[in-house]
Amino acid sequence: MNLLAFDTSTEYCSLALQKGDEVFAFDINAGQTHSQIILPKIQALLREAKLSLSDLQSIAFGAGPGSFTGVRIAAGIAQGLGFGANLPVVDICTLLALAEASGASKVIACLDARMGEVYHAAYEKTQNTWQTILVPGLYKPAEVPSVSGEGWVGAGSGWQAYTEQLSLVYGTQLQAVQPEVLPTASAILALATPIIASGHAKSAAEAMPIYIRNRVALKTVEREQGLKL
Repeated sequence: MNLLAFDTSTEYCSLALQKGDEVFAFDINAGQTHSQIILPKIQALLREAKLSLSDLQSIAFGAGPGSFTGVRIAAGIAQGLGFGANLPVVDICTLLALAEASGASKVIACLDARMGEVYHAAYEKTQNTWQTILVPGLYKPAEVPSVSGEGWVGAGSGWQAYTEQLSLVYGTQLQAVQPEVLPTASAILALATPIIASGHAKSAAEAMPIYIRNRVALKTVEREQGLKL
C-alpha cells in the first residue's frame, strides 16, 4: 500500500510516505511556516520514493485538535490533494496519534491548548486495537477527568506545560510521562492503514478539521493575566 500522511497540528510539520514496506519520513519544527513548507516537502518525499500522487491509495492527516491554523492547513491540503488526484482521505485524531506515537498501551494524551487549557483524552490498546477510555475534550489542567487503574503513561506537550497540575490529578496511576511525544505522521500512517484496508476512507470533500475550542482569541483581561494562545 502507498499512503501519504501528515500532521501540522503542533509547531512541528510531520510527513510520512509509505511505499509498500518502506516508510519515508520528515519532521521539522516549522514554527508558523507550515503552509510554506508542507507542499514542497510532500513533493520531495514523493521524488525520494519515486512515486507520484496517482500512485497513492489514500491520504491521511492529523485532523486535530491542535493549533487552529494548523489543523485547517492539514485538512485543506488533504482535501486539495485528494480532489486533485481523486484519492480518498482518512482523518486521524491528533490525541490518538499521540497515544500511538508513545509506544505505550495505556495513554493519557494531553496537548497544550494554550489559554491555560489542555486538549485531553485517554486510550487503551488491547489486541492491537485502541479503545477510547475518555473522549477528547478541553479542560483546565486541574480539572481533567479521572481514569481507572494504574500503569498509565502521560504523553504530549500538555504534560510539559502543566506537569504539576496533571500529576496531582493522576498521582500513582502514572507509570511514566513522555512530554516530548508528538502526533507524528508515522503514527498517523499506522492508525490509517487498517481503516483504508477495511474500506472506510472518506471522500476528499469530507476532509474536515476537528475543533474542540470555539474561540481562538484571548480577552483583554486574559492577556493581562499572561495567558497565551
